[in-house]
Amino acid sequence: MRVLMQNPEALFGDWSRRRAVLAAGLREAQPDLVSFVEAIVTDEYDQPRDLLGPDFHMVHQVERGGNGAGITIASRWPIGKVHELDLHVTPEVDPEFPAATLAAEIEVPDPVGPVLFVSTNPSWQLPLEHERQAQAVASARFIEDHAGDQHVVLVGDFDATPEATSMRFWRGLHALDGLSVCYRDAWETAHPGEPGHTFTRENARVRDGAVAWDVGRRIDYIMVRCDEHGPTLDIAACSRIFDQPVNGVWASDHFGVIAELEARRPTTP
Repeated sequence: MRVLMQNPEALFGDWSRRRAVLAAGLREAQPDLVSFVEAIVTDEYDQPRDLLGPDFHMVHQVERGGNGAGITIASRWPIGKVHELDLHVTPEVDPEFPAATLAAEIEVPDPVGPVLFVSTNPSWQLPLEHERQAQAVASARFIEDHAGDQHVVLVGDFDATPEATSMRFWRGLHALDGLSVCYRDAWETAHPGEPGHTFTRENARVRDGAVAWDVGRRIDYIMVRCDEHGPTLDIAACSRIFDQPVNGVWASDHFGVIAELEARRPTTP
């Protein structure tokens, strides 16, 4: 099962040229499950459908930003129940930003089986780690309310580095608000010790953009929920996508992440 997460940067910049790069890269990547965050869906234009074509089932975040930006989940397999959580957890969360977590029950065939595919987009501002922690706890409780014994694949633009407390919480290294969970980070599994920055000044769209942070950061993730034996799906591979320009065109200010997930091999006693 191939999972892809991408922030397409809405319609900013030279969208017609960026669109061509994104659409071609997505066709080549052949993902099975896709999450877009900050993608545009309006009565006039459906950016995810335009990029992916007709061969996907799709669900969209209902409470979107004023420009139509929000989360979209796309699947090659049928989508069952869909659940949405608003992440405006404190007055500091920008009311215009579509902070949310979207979860879709995906009927993935055997040997993988049913998957709760979850995409999240918490607050992006650097000083709002308190809000990201509260958003992580709310999202974790929300997931547990709906996951049951399904596999959980959690993706998103988390706007936090692996060292941040909100990400340590997700990775099982820190409890928050009396709650602990454990998700395995696909990039960390496939590339231990490698930075894997997804938002970096190496990208001209970051370097020349309004949010040109001074250091590169890994803030986009694919993760798999763990049970007592580890992740319930094996992480066979993980890489960045759209991390190089095509004919001088960068697809987005974010690099995407793509991972190969497989049914877990039996553990040896």
